[in-house]
Amino acid sequence: MKFLLSISFVILFSAFSGFGQGCIGSAKIVAPVMDDATRTQYGQKLADAKAAYAQSPGDPDKLIWLGRRTAYLGKYPEAIQIFTEGIAKHPRDARLFRHRGHRYLTIRCFDEAIKDFETAAKLVKGKKDEIEPDGLPNARNLPTSTLQSNIWYHLGLAHYVKGDFKRAANAYKEAMKVSKNNDMLAATSHWYYMSLRRLEKNRDAERLLESINGDFEVVENNDYLRLLRMYRDEVKADALLDEIKGNSSTLGNASIGYGLGAWFLYNGDKSRAAEIFSLVTAGNQWASFGYIAAEADLQRLR
Repeated sequence: MKFLLSISFVILFSAFSGFGQGCIGSAKIVAPVMDDATRTQYGQKLADAKAAYAQSPGDPDKLIWLGRRTAYLGKYPEAIQIFTEGIAKHPRDARLFRHRGHRYLTIRCFDEAIKDFETAAKLVKGKKDEIEPDGLPNARNLPTSTLQSNIWYHLGLAHYVKGDFKRAANAYKEAMKVSKNNDMLAATSHWYYMSLRRLEKNRDAERLLESINGDFEVVENNDYLRLLRMYRDEVKADALLDEIKGNSSTLGNASIGYGLGAWFLYNGDKSRAAEIFSLVTAGNQWASFGYIAAEADLQRLR
């Protein structure tokens, strides 16, 4: 399979409307790497989303999908602008803040992301949760996340990459309450565990792993599950490290790589942690959470 070379380009965010004072003044945005067939598929779905929105510009669902489909092709500032326009039209729709926050997070505008996720959390408080459809269905065509679980999950990540592990842990605690299936539980437990370890709350972290037993299965978050099994000492760190060495250019290896690096970090081996974080950031998964977290920890270690 032929992969397209990642295309990086510089955008001056200060000239882009919708960015707050705390956002990065300028940054390099790296377009996602995907094969030709996937890019064609995403392009067609974006064209369909544009047509659907043109027919019903007042429908927030159509606007949300337009923003999501735009972001999947790496047009993150354009997607943020779409969500910003949607918020002006539908200021009580938590979904718009949740998705804009995600893309602020992608481009490393963490303060803006936190504000959006906190607003979204306020808007859904006391309301019934709802399934959030996937951009592309998984193997079982079964969505694994909800609006509220995604709000708290991404808020936790935004705090985590800023190094505010206490607020991250608090957000993941809330995410656990609305993580109703094993996939979301695995993802949330992974980041919650790491937040607790960074806070040196090791006993609380160990208790979190009690439910991850041999019967625990997932549909799509197998990488997070393997890390959780490593934390339970059921999988060896060196075995996972051997798998990702020389190939940090997959989403799974970015996720596993960051989890491994963090594990070495909070167990006192900073040099090995930095080596693994460098491996992750040498890959092409610029928009992945593992890459973003590795990048942030490398900056702190330096």
